Amino acid sequence: MSNITIYHNPACGTSRNTLEMIRNSGTEPNIIYYLDTPPSHDELVKLIADMGIPVRALLRKNVEPYEQLNLADARFTDEQLIGFMLQHPILINRPIVVTPLGTRLCRPSEVVLDILPQTQQGAFTKEDGEKVVDASGKRVR
Repeated sequence: MSNITIYHNPACGTSRNTLEMIRNSGTEPNIIYYLDTPPSHDELVKLIADMGIPVRALLRKNVEPYEQLNLADARFTDEQLIGFMLQHPILINRPIVVTPLGTRLCRPSEVVLDILPQTQQGAFTKEDGEKVVDASGKRVR
C-alpha cells in the first residue's frame, strides 16, 4: 500500500497532472475518487487542519452549488461550509495530496513536488505543454 494518497477528479487537468507527477516519482498512490467516495466529516476536518488553510480556501467557487447556496456570503460558519462540501463534494477543491512530508491542496499541480518523498525520475510536461521537470528530474522553475 502506498504512503501517498491523492483525492482525485479524473475530469480535472490539474488533478491529472498532479497524479502523473506522483507517478513520475516512482510511486503509485492510493487514489480516492472523492466525488464518488467523499471524505467523512472527520477526514475532511483533518485534511483542512493538516493543510493549514482556512475552510473557505478549500471551497471551489466556479461550480453551480456555490452560487445556488450563496456561499460567498460570510455568514456561514466553518462547520456549515464543511457540511455543504460533504453534501456537495464538487465544492471540495482538488487535488489534495497526503504524503509523509505533508498535506497540500495542489493548485498549481507542481505544489506536489514540495511534499513528494522521492525525486522525479525524469522529465515531466503538463498537459498544456508547460515543462515542470527536466530530464535529470530537477524542477524547471
